[in-house]
Amino acid sequence: MIELPEAVNLAKQLTETIKGKKIKEVIAGYSPHKFAWYHGDPADYNAQLKGKTIGTAISYGGLVEMNADGYMLLFGDGVALRFHNKDEKRPAKHQLLVEFEDTSAISASVQMYGGMWCFKEGEFDNPYYDVAREKPSPLSDEFDQDYFNGIINDLELQNLSAKAFLATEQRIPGLGNGVLQDILYSAGIHPKRKVETLNDGERESLFNSIKSTFKEMTEQGGRDTEKDLFGEPGGYPTKLSKNTVGLPCTICGKTIIKQAYMGGSIYFCSGCQKFP
Repeated sequence: MIELPEAVNLAKQLTETIKGKKIKEVIAGYSPHKFAWYHGDPADYNAQLKGKTIGTAISYGGLVEMNADGYMLLFGDGVALRFHNKDEKRPAKHQLLVEFEDTSAISASVQMYGGMWCFKEGEFDNPYYDVAREKPSPLSDEFDQDYFNGIINDLELQNLSAKAFLATEQRIPGLGNGVLQDILYSAGIHPKRKVETLNDGERESLFNSIKSTFKEMTEQGGRDTEKDLFGEPGGYPTKLSKNTVGLPCTICGKTIIKQAYMGGSIYFCSGCQKFP
């Protein structure tokens, strides 16, 4: 799933790879998918984008946006984006394929769910998109200790678990169930701990972990559990993920555990992240 580190790097790769290319043809909805989301009728995407030139790609939280002469292509967190050279075979199944005049292309595929929205600049009404654009990125100076304290000290949030606090309601856009595992691990906080149980020192550790973990993940090209524009895994070795479950913790030697929680999975070290 695309989260903030992957979105930043995908935007960078798209800009470096396809900026300036002219769109020859767009195929949307080729492989029907119940949870592939579009803006308006995907059959209109070709008419809207054909002949347009790709501009700079940017990221907002876990979203990636490209400008094409006033039309925007926006990709959500469940979309797998791939670049294809002119001689490379296109995927048999895809939810969006953008062919360029130089015969290269990009494809977008959805496994569980994902959005591929095409809209005229300024004409997309989506609260998820709006919040991601409005709130400061954890990579920015605006996201400082005071800003974080304003979120975590909200009295209405004290009964939430650490996972629910971090990964729901877009409190921190781009922070989802994937990156939160290493954030909580580095802070020494169990995913099920209630926010109200965290003392001032733990809250400060959580803030510092958010900043440092996101920085490290982004600088290394995203997590090794996710793939980039060219189908290569990110360079950041996840500490808690499907890749490490069952292995010994590198800090204390205890086993990395996986559990079902809140409709998804959590990973934690029973030694470093104790649950009262």
